[in-house]
Amino acid sequence: MSDIPSRFEKHIEITSRNTVAVDLLAIETGLSKQQIKQVMQKGAVWISKGKKTQRLRRAKKAVYIGETIHIYYDKIVLDRVPPEPTLMADEGRYSVWNKPYGMLSQGSKWGDHCTITRWAEQHLTPQRVSFVVHRLDRAANGLIVIAHEKNAAAALSKLFQDRHIDKRYQIWVHGQFSEQATRDNPVKVDSDIDGRSAVSYFTLLKYQAKQDRSLLEVSIDTGRKHQIRRHATLLGFPVVGDRLHGIEGDREDLQLSAYYLAFKCPYTSRQKTFDLLS
Repeated sequence: MSDIPSRFEKHIEITSRNTVAVDLLAIETGLSKQQIKQVMQKGAVWISKGKKTQRLRRAKKAVYIGETIHIYYDKIVLDRVPPEPTLMADEGRYSVWNKPYGMLSQGSKWGDHCTITRWAEQHLTPQRVSFVVHRLDRAANGLIVIAHEKNAAAALSKLFQDRHIDKRYQIWVHGQFSEQATRDNPVKVDSDIDGRSAVSYFTLLKYQAKQDRSLLEVSIDTGRKHQIRRHATLLGFPVVGDRLHGIEGDREDLQLSAYYLAFKCPYTSRQKTFDLLS
């Protein structure tokens, strides 16, 4: 086992008949069959044929000539234990969760066992597939919607795209923010991110003089990568705990929470409101 690297990838073309995935992977990698099964369950094994590629989780699946198995083994990634999210509502076609700090919105080729989508697939009753509707940074926490049908994913995504979902965030930032930034007169940041339009609104809720930090409410018209964090830094008030865009050496958890979601259910037309502070 000591000869097996802690991180590697292999791409194995199927060239013989009567081949079972777990047997082939054990031979090709040197990992035990039990280890292979765990790697498969954690989403780090894929199978492709032509242009179609998908995760392969079933160890005893027969594989056929013309297919290729891909394994992406990273011991550090695979050894991670996902933090536990809280189910806020199970609406059948979709569910709403409180995602904790450190949990991913979506996986990578190296695995998906630490994602909110995989957690939902494994813990909801009855079991259902899960699709990402919108994302929260790994370092952020708060409300996130997961779809369980492709049609539901499309319908909910359209609500986000058409800005028919009321999303609100709270952040702690370093420094004393302007007292003029009220809900009726928020500070607006209209600054493109990665070449795409991005608009954010910041409102002061309170200031802690002892720690020299301000609690802000934020709403956004768009949902670009790290938008709130980047816009806050642009204003000169980096988010506490932001290791990417904030103050060097800041060791706290990221102080960004998606605390409020409200929208009209695309199936019942009833208003759905979720508020972590209520």
